[in-house]
Amino acid sequence: MADLDALRLRFAHALEAARSPGGGPDTAPYADHLLARWREPQRRYHTVAHLTAVLDHIDVLEEYANNPDVVRLAAWFHDAVYLPERSENEERSARLAERALPETGLPDPKTAEVARLVRLTLTHDPAADDRNGQVLCDADLAVLAAPPSAYAVYTAEVREEYHFVPNDVFREGRSAVLRQLLSLPDLFRTPYGQEHWEATARYNLASELEFLSP
Repeated sequence: MADLDALRLRFAHALEAARSPGGGPDTAPYADHLLARWREPQRRYHTVAHLTAVLDHIDVLEEYANNPDVVRLAAWFHDAVYLPERSENEERSARLAERALPETGLPDPKTAEVARLVRLTLTHDPAADDRNGQVLCDADLAVLAAPPSAYAVYTAEVREEYHFVPNDVFREGRSAVLRQLLSLPDLFRTPYGQEHWEATARYNLASELEFLSP
């Protein structure tokens, strides 16, 4: 598929730009391994389409990052391990990055930064001076500012991923997530995200929360 070929190329470009001069092994097997993970059958929202969207949003926000290619690598790994019934997906994804990236020739400090960024997606609450973290978190949360029809598709896909959870339990858990997000002073930390996404995202979240309320 052409979109998978394009993603393989995007992975190669990010890794080659970020790793040590002189390169390392062929990037293709690493991209293929990650793409296989992103295409696992239990996924409905956390799919190749989500990965592509996050990478696209990083392209929009890259001027705000200290190292946009490291942020792109973090995007590849941030949901590489995803089992809806498990709570440690971010940690396991970070550990996967810590195992895989040194083999590719990525310097240890950049591998550590990728892993840190992956772990940050558990809270989506980067520090005020964490430019890389702000870009990754904004890119990951940009779906919250989607037009109403696309936001409805997103929420339906999330529900499908948690199909094994009874409706009342899901409604309670999802509502808690929405309230936590709405309680943040800013959903988005980059100037672009604050200008273009903040108001729409808050409207979408509040509307969904009202819908879920008994």
